[in-house]
Amino acid sequence: MNEGNEIFKCPGMEIDPTRHEVLINGRPVDLTVKEFNLLQFLVKNEGRVFNRDQLLKNVWGEQSEIKSRTVDVHIRRIREKIAEMSKSLLTLRGVGYKFRINGKRK
Repeated sequence: MNEGNEIFKCPGMEIDPTRHEVLINGRPVDLTVKEFNLLQFLVKNEGRVFNRDQLLKNVWGEQSEIKSRTVDVHIRRIREKIAEMSKSLLTLRGVGYKFRINGKRK
């Protein structure tokens, strides 16, 4: 992902942090603030695996009342909303989540 507030583009998806906008194949996607932040964080760190606790810390901050399963719910909702790109949002069972352009597991 490009540094700062630059627009990130990959085949089929565009993320504009300054507009807080995600486009999938040119179609705007309605994401909550946390869904946007989670997707942006994973895309920005494309290929890197994060467990639930790491995602909670990096996306939600140090809020102790948030449960780790919250991440699972947000990932599921993001996948539903970005259906055409959902294969790029990978679950590594027992490990965590990562974003991989074109859904390649390597």
